Amino acid sequence: MSGSVRPAPPSDLGTPSPKTRHHVARSFAACTQGLRWSMASLVVVVAVTASAQDTVYPYGVPAEKPDMELSAAMERAYEQYIAPSTWDNELFTKFRHSPIEGLDYHDGDGTISRRDPSKIVKANGKYYVWYTRRSTPTPPRGAAGGTDVIPSTDWDLAEIWYATSTDGFTWTEQGVAVKRPPKPQAGWRSVSTPDVLVWKGKYYLFYQAFLEMSGTRGDDCPVTASWADSPDGPWHAVGNVVIPNGSKGQWDQYSIHDPYPLVYKGKIYLYYKSEANGKPRPVRFTGLAIADNPLGPYTKHSLNPVLNSGHETGLFPFKEGIAAMVIRHGNEHNTIQYAPDGVNFQVASSVSLMPIASGPYVPDAFDGNDNGRGITWGLCHHTGAGTKDKKHSILYRFDCDLSLDVHDEWMKEPEHWFPPEVYFHSQVNAGKRKQLIDAAEKDLAE
Repeated sequence: MSGSVRPAPPSDLGTPSPKTRHHVARSFAACTQGLRWSMASLVVVVAVTASAQDTVYPYGVPAEKPDMELSAAMERAYEQYIAPSTWDNELFTKFRHSPIEGLDYHDGDGTISRRDPSKIVKANGKYYVWYTRRSTPTPPRGAAGGTDVIPSTDWDLAEIWYATSTDGFTWTEQGVAVKRPPKPQAGWRSVSTPDVLVWKGKYYLFYQAFLEMSGTRGDDCPVTASWADSPDGPWHAVGNVVIPNGSKGQWDQYSIHDPYPLVYKGKIYLYYKSEANGKPRPVRFTGLAIADNPLGPYTKHSLNPVLNSGHETGLFPFKEGIAAMVIRHGNEHNTIQYAPDGVNFQVASSVSLMPIASGPYVPDAFDGNDNGRGITWGLCHHTGAGTKDKKHSILYRFDCDLSLDVHDEWMKEPEHWFPPEVYFHSQVNAGKRKQLIDAAEKDLAE
C-alpha cells in the first residue's frame, strides 16, 4: 500500500536446534557435491566437443596441412600439390583456345599444313615462332601412296618456316628458315618439329631430320640443328646428327622427336620424345639429353625416360626446377608435372583441353637463374582441319595461367561446359554399336 512502512525483519530468530543444524549441513553438502559433479560433467562435455572439432576437417580449407589424421586423398592434397585446391595451385590452369589470323591455308584443300610450333621468342620488338610447313601437290596419301613429291604423312616432305607477330593473335609469315638438304644428309626426306635456343647471342634451331619416308618403319629420325646470328637468319646447317637414335633394343632406337632445349643450371637441357613398344600398341616417353654447348656432345640422362606419359614436348622453368605439360598419351596424360631437379617429375595438377604440340612463350627459357616464372600463352596445333580427303594442320593460340606473377581466377576454375554435340562427336561407330547391342541382348537372355 502506498505510504505504508514495511515492518523490519526480526533481528533475532533465535538459536537453531542441533537437529536443525544437522539437516542444514547435510543439505548444503549435497548441493555442493551436485554442483561439483555438474561442473565436472560440463568440463568433460566441453573437452569432448573440442576434441571432436579438432579431428574433423574444417569448413574453411586450410592452406597448410592441419595437425590431424588425414585420409590418403587429403594427405596427397597437401603433400603432392602446391595447394590443396585449384584456386591457389600455381600449376593448375584452365586452357583457353583462340584462332589466329594472317596465315593462308590454300582454301583448306590439304596442300598446305602448319604444325609443331616452337617456343616463342621475343626479339627486335616482335614475337618469333618457327614451325613445320608442308606445301605439296596433294594431301598426305599414307606410306603406300607416298612418292618423291607426294607426302605419306602430314609432316613428310616438309620444311621449317617462321612467322612474326606484335600481339600474338595476328601473324605474318616471313618465309623458309631451314630447307631440306640433299640426299643422303640428315633431313633429306623432311625436316620438321623445330624448337629454338638462344645461347650467347646466337640462335639455334633443333629439328627432326628424316632419313626415310615417314610411316615406313619407325620413322628413322635423329635430331640435327642449324644456327644463325639473327632470328631472321640466314641459317647455317651443322650437317651432322646432334642427338642420335638409341642403340638397337633401347627405348629410343628409332627416333628422337620434338627436341626442346632449355637452359638450366648453366647447361643445355634438351628434352625429347620417342616411341617404344612399336605398333599396334606404341608407348610414348620423354627423355633428356644434356650438353655444355648447343651443338654437343649431348649425354642422355641415365634415368631416361624422365616422363612416362605425354606426346609432344612442352616445358618451362618454374621456381628452381622445370615444369612439363604432359598431354594425350599414358597413365599420366592431361597433367602438369614438376621436377625440382629437372629430372624427377611428379604430377602437380590434372587439367583438360591441353594445347597439342604446345609452343609456349617462355620469357626466361634461356636465363637459367633457378627462378622460373612460368607461362601464360603460346601457340599450338590442331591436326584435324579439313575434310577426310583434305586433312591438314593449323596453328592457333592458347592462353593459361601457369605463372607465379599472374593470378587469374578465371583460369583457376576447373569446369568446362560444352554442348551435347561435343560429346556426341566421339560416339561409337556402327560396328561397335552393333557389338554392344548384341552384348546387351545376350546379357538379358541369360
